[in-house]
Amino acid sequence: MSKEQDNKAVVGRWFTEFWGNPWNPNIVEELGAPDILLQYSLHAPRRGREDVKQFMIGFREAFPDLGFEGAADLIAEGDYVVGRWQGGGTHTGPAFSDFLFGSLPARSGRKMSFTGTTVLRVANGLIAEEIGLDDGVTALQQLGLMKAA
Repeated sequence: MSKEQDNKAVVGRWFTEFWGNPWNPNIVEELGAPDILLQYSLHAPRRGREDVKQFMIGFREAFPDLGFEGAADLIAEGDYVVGRWQGGGTHTGPAFSDFLFGSLPARSGRKMSFTGTTVLRVANGLIAEEIGLDDGVTALQQLGLMKAA
């Protein structure tokens, strides 16, 4: 297999086991680089395996049905893999204040469903960076944290 095919396999597994439902918490140590960077518009950037893992634990406690899936084939060039996705969940867990804009009280019952595109850098078979551009405004509006103008 080519480097690009190997990297797409790593990212495909990451998307399934980190962002899918159910998720596999051990995937962070297995496929995340020690200083992995996870960055999306809805949350503060996360750096390092433990920070990334704690982020996902909190996100999934608040949104137990949280799940994302691919919306198109992955595209790879060199160390980079690009993926389009869709997903969301229902806030049925504890209060959640990890969004950069607003907080949810416990068990609000609010649902979010949105899309995005993510660029991942794979180094030596590990996810070194995951930087995404998501439709965070849609998610925040659905959750009642932002009103349309």
